[in-house]
Order: sequence, then structure tokens, then C-alpha cells
Amino acid sequence: MIPTQQQVGGDHYNKLGIQPISYIYENNLTYLEGNVIKYVTRHRDKGGALDIEKAIHYLALILELEYNK
Repeated sequence: MIPTQQQVGGDHYNKLGIQPISYIYENNLTYLEGNVIKYVTRHRDKGGALDIEKAIHYLALILELEYNK
């Protein structure tokens, strides 16, 4: 199987029109930015409010590390 078409641990990404990993890779996003995309994309089907809190945490890390805020 092609790795980008395989998911371990659920199907919350496979049913999407665009896989988060493809979007992240094609747009050269950083680790922090990629995690924001990942958590926001899956929150309805996997982690709920906790995934939104994780995305907010990664956004706060971007502010701190890249913008010194």
C-alpha cells in the first residue's frame, strides 16, 4: 500500500478530500504549523475540544518562538 493512502489508528484522515500530510508537505509548513493543521482538521472526528486546545497550544508556541510574544 502507498504510505500516504494508509492510516494507522482510525480513518479520520482517509475520508478527507485532502490529507493533512499532503497539504503540509506541499506547502512546506513547519512542524508547529503542521500540527495546527492536523489538530484542527481532525477535531470533529477524533479528539474534540482537546484537539482544539492542542492547536491553540501550537499557535502559542509559534507566537513565542517565531515572534517573541
